[in-house]
Amino acid sequence: MKATGAWRPRLNVWSQVTALTLALGIVQMGALDPAIAQEQRLRILNVSGQGIVSIPTSLTQVSLGVEVQGKTAEEVQQEVARRSSAVVELLRSRNVEKLETTGIRLNPIYNYTNNRQIISGYSASNIVSFRIATERAGNLLDEAVRAGATRIDGISFVATDEAISAARQQALRQATEDAQAQADTVLSTLNLTRREIVNIQINASMPTPQPLILRESAAVAQSSTPVVGGEQQVQANVSLEISY
Repeated sequence: MKATGAWRPRLNVWSQVTALTLALGIVQMGALDPAIAQEQRLRILNVSGQGIVSIPTSLTQVSLGVEVQGKTAEEVQQEVARRSSAVVELLRSRNVEKLETTGIRLNPIYNYTNNRQIISGYSASNIVSFRIATERAGNLLDEAVRAGATRIDGISFVATDEAISAARQQALRQATEDAQAQADTVLSTLNLTRREIVNIQINASMPTPQPLILRESAAVAQSSTPVVGGEQQVQANVSLEISY
């Protein structure tokens, strides 16, 4: 009984030492984990993929208006207002989209006589912009001129908002797949394994409206201005940071 009683404290001390040693080992192993994790985080592959989708331009963006010159400011302003009202009324009757006024101006016209600057008259303008289906644009331009429009400031071609949105999604998918394919090619060549994506950057640019293209066509009546659209490109870029 005495021998047994004397042995038990020694077992307890040994057990405590063993537990303390194991605990210190765990702490030391845990202390290495951040360094290992840091090393793993440094093993990052950066790749950029691109996607480009072409879509037809079905709408024509038009900027046109009225410009008048006369002797007095009141005279030209009244004439511009009269003609502009007729043009706007025509455009509304043709159900154009996104009709809005983009510019109203009234400026003096100067002449120089005997080194003196003299106002000889005034120039006034009223400009509007709108969208219309491309196949209807030529006839509407001719009608606008007959209604009183005296200037066409710009014509470009765009796709519908729905078509642009769908194309952007498709371009993003292409760009993502392109980036992943590049990463897989590089890593497999080096006998490395792709792990997880740690960062993603997306850049989907807005398409640029296409300029006007005028072409002669026997199928178009001589009294109608020929307007021919084209295609628009929607581009997306995706950058990935991939650990390996």
